[in-house]
Amino acid sequence: MPDHWPLFKLHLTTPRLELRLPTLEDLHQLADQAAEGIHDPEVMPFVPPWTDVPSDELPRNVVLSNLGEIARWRPERWCCNFAVICDGQAIGVQDLSATDFAVTREVHTGSWLGRSYQGHGLGTEMRAAVLHLAFTGLGALSAISAAFEHNSASLAVSRKLGYQPDGLAVHNVRGQRTIAQRLRLNQDTFTSPIPIGLHGLEPCLPHFGLS
Repeated sequence: MPDHWPLFKLHLTTPRLELRLPTLEDLHQLADQAAEGIHDPEVMPFVPPWTDVPSDELPRNVVLSNLGEIARWRPERWCCNFAVICDGQAIGVQDLSATDFAVTREVHTGSWLGRSYQGHGLGTEMRAAVLHLAFTGLGALSAISAAFEHNSASLAVSRKLGYQPDGLAVHNVRGQRTIAQRLRLNQDTFTSPIPIGLHGLEPCLPHFGLS
């Protein structure tokens, strides 16, 4: 399979984590993590609210969503959903996405972690890893993130990595008007707080819209 889809050989490493496109076993573990819970059910951190489904549907949706991103991948519109691996276990997802990246040189990020792995600094490591890929590997000029004002963990990660406020967005979340903070990080202001390894990128470049 990697001979036909080289992104399966792309992986990033940090002191505690490996990020890679998920294997079928990784998807099984991610589905289990989602079923065990990602966030306080009283608070919705995601748009769209993809965890607001019956409990028996959520694991299947996690699998199908990740496979779907691979199936829909085009150089002009891609979303790299990395499985986050810690001690051999898939514990969450860190995505890096872009539209018309060859022109815009701008990426977006999103993520989730199993609840038992939250609060240990892993969110910072996994975000730093994809920012290193974006800025150093792909030549991105800016990265965009967003989080609701109640999502203090995500906002804290952004602050640690040097993001700056970039406006507000208003969403309908469970029928309530909810404010999201948009944040921007530029290539020339990013310094990774940890060492990051980037492996297997060169044969993947055409799939990111790069030569």
